[in-house]
Amino acid sequence: MSRAELAGGDDGRIRCGWAAHDPEYRRYHDEEWGTPLHGDRALFEKISLEGFQAGLSWITILKRRPGFRDVFDGFDIATVAGYDDGDVARLLADARIIRNRAKVLATIGNARVAAELVRDRPGALDELVWSHAPASARPRPVAWADIPAVTPESEQLSRTLRGLGFRFVGPTTMYALMQSAGLVDDHLAGCWRASD
Repeated sequence: MSRAELAGGDDGRIRCGWAAHDPEYRRYHDEEWGTPLHGDRALFEKISLEGFQAGLSWITILKRRPGFRDVFDGFDIATVAGYDDGDVARLLADARIIRNRAKVLATIGNARVAAELVRDRPGALDELVWSHAPASARPRPVAWADIPAVTPESEQLSRTLRGLGFRFVGPTTMYALMQSAGLVDDHLAGCWRASD
């Protein structure tokens, strides 16, 4: 299925074509995607949701994000790190989220790793993620074909996180995180959000 490179919205703005037809995608594109995001909790949430997205469409996750936030206690790292078997059962029974046992267990395990990381150094997860931002911006993409699925930086971020014990953090998933959290800006040339 091909998608339009750019599309006009009923608000008169030209935006990346993927955001043209769904109101939640449009809000996400306009307010979040490519906007620098900082904070241990916020980045833990993004890492978690990107992990749940593996094999699914991002709109599926966006539409369920309120449920994810509710059942995962706002992705508070220390709280999720303390989840036990009862919490796993509770999560797997909740239809508001993706009920994939491996992803639920990975999120809890990732919270435990993140909790250790930030215990004595609040901001350490933020620092770790942002240390993998590209040193320089590449040319503004004109077409979807210009946007990579994986970069050397996303491969290194994946290796670093996996080395600490994180799961569901492959290089493609980490590139999606980098786009989502604004480490890279892949808004297409001509999109109103393109920064140059």
